[in-house]
Amino acid sequence: MSTDTELPWRDLIPLIVPPVTLEGRAVRLEPLGPEHAAPLASLCEDEIFEFSVQVLRTEAELAAYITSALEAAARGTEQPFFICDRNTGAPLGTTRYMTISRNDRNLEIGHTWLGRRAWRSRVNTECKFLLLRHAFEQLRVMRVQLKTDHRNARSRAAIERIGARFEGILRNHMLVRGGIVRDSAYYSILDTEWPEVKARLQERLAGE
Repeated sequence: MSTDTELPWRDLIPLIVPPVTLEGRAVRLEPLGPEHAAPLASLCEDEIFEFSVQVLRTEAELAAYITSALEAAARGTEQPFFICDRNTGAPLGTTRYMTISRNDRNLEIGHTWLGRRAWRSRVNTECKFLLLRHAFEQLRVMRVQLKTDHRNARSRAAIERIGARFEGILRNHMLVRGGIVRDSAYYSILDTEWPEVKARLQERLAGE
């Protein structure tokens, strides 16, 4: 556990998360904008949003979703990304930094959803690697949080595979998809754990 005597967190300025483009071998994460509504709408299928907070189906719904994300970015609480194929530019999905706590230097990676063509590929692993590396090595956060519907076995397995530690279930945490009560499973990675997590992710990506 980090303490004031181990790391001079109090000497750092409050956390600021500006727009940035992150590139890997297969994916590019670029700042989300209104122009991405149509490409993202082309990916939308109900199965993608089975455990999501909301179901997105139309370009108009995607436009409103993006507007909300950009408003949060303007407030400094989120920073959203459009995920695309690095070589072709084809849309793959979206993700974001969210729940940004400036004074406590921590944030969450969430609102991640991918089109079916990206399922069971290296895309999610590479996206998480790029986001985590930027958070810990450039933004110098001390904690990254991830959460998902406690029933979402596929998402929980993916989070555990990247090396995040399970923290517990927050019961009756959210009302989602028109009033469904959701319990949320929480995970996290600390700055002191990042070197080990990074090595595991690099090994996984090298083998895919």
